[in-house]
Amino acid sequence: METYPIPMVPGPVQVPEEILQAYQKNYGAPGLEEEFLALYHDTEQHLQQILGTQNRVVIQTGEGMLALWTALRSCLSPGDRVLSIATGVFGYGIAGMAESIGAEVNTIGLEYDETLADLSAVADAVESFRPKMITVVHCETPSGTLNPLEGLGRLKHDAGVPLLYADVVSSAGGVPVAVDAWHVDLALGGSQKCLSAPPCMAFLSVSDRAWSEIARTGYVGYDALAPFRNLEAAGRFPYTPYWHGMSALNTAAKRLTAPGLEESFRRHAEAAEHCRKEMAGMGLALFPAPEAVPSPTVTAAWVPEPIGWTEFDARLRRRGLVVGGSHGKLARRVFRIGHMGSQADMDLLGKALSILAEVGGSAAA
Repeated sequence: METYPIPMVPGPVQVPEEILQAYQKNYGAPGLEEEFLALYHDTEQHLQQILGTQNRVVIQTGEGMLALWTALRSCLSPGDRVLSIATGVFGYGIAGMAESIGAEVNTIGLEYDETLADLSAVADAVESFRPKMITVVHCETPSGTLNPLEGLGRLKHDAGVPLLYADVVSSAGGVPVAVDAWHVDLALGGSQKCLSAPPCMAFLSVSDRAWSEIARTGYVGYDALAPFRNLEAAGRFPYTPYWHGMSALNTAAKRLTAPGLEESFRRHAEAAEHCRKEMAGMGLALFPAPEAVPSPTVTAAWVPEPIGWTEFDARLRRRGLVVGGSHGKLARRVFRIGHMGSQADMDLLGKALSILAEVGGSAAA
């Protein structure tokens, strides 16, 4: 299916017409024109608001996973110690990426339907392992959960851990993110979730301490962060930037900041509450454990057993509704509604829930 009549996949989301229009201009060479650098800085300022930070925000050409990788590769050397907190697929994946660099990784693994409520195990690991970096995922999209980060940031700060790395790809813009208040050194985002742009731009905030570690590591690959620290002094970007993608990201960021981020947070919370109430009323079993924190940007539920994922997905698609499956040990067992960005829309959600009641509700009964 090339186009989704009722798109509820948890990213990439449906792109609003205003953002699509950003691609219609025939831009010049971005490395030669002052207008591009001005656009870069304007976009950076709006992303700083979305991330809650005064730190520099690096914007790269690529899907959100680029930010996850480049933050590790630019800050870690073989033998560095990384404490990875894993509450789902991406948490474990980040630990694996750090190991591939040669880091010594200690993973605190929780169940996929749990969130980071008790920090005692983390505190013990920090004291005994003495990591250079702690990694965590704010919103575990495949599980539909949201990890509280304020306490973890305080623990990191008080214990003197150099770096806190947080994946906020599926939360930034739809959920309050407070990078500076939470002592996050590397906050990693992407364009295709709550910002509702195509999956072409990655961004990350970088603290002063992180810049120091980047300089110490000295990584010089294509995806290196170091060249972005002093773009003005260098007078050039490390590779040809994507002007159309930057324009789209700029438009997307302004769509969130112009009316105020509180409006976006309200819209996402309202959509999530309504979605879960209606799905539970259909007899569908929501996935996260009762004590876990569900994300305002995505809802996960068990696939109705009488149908199974393949047939369930096919029946929804025949009616125009496309939802997301899940990954890892939740693959084919859990499905997800992505009420994020442009899809945190009550009218669109109403259409989706009507079809879900017709297909999933009857099966659950």
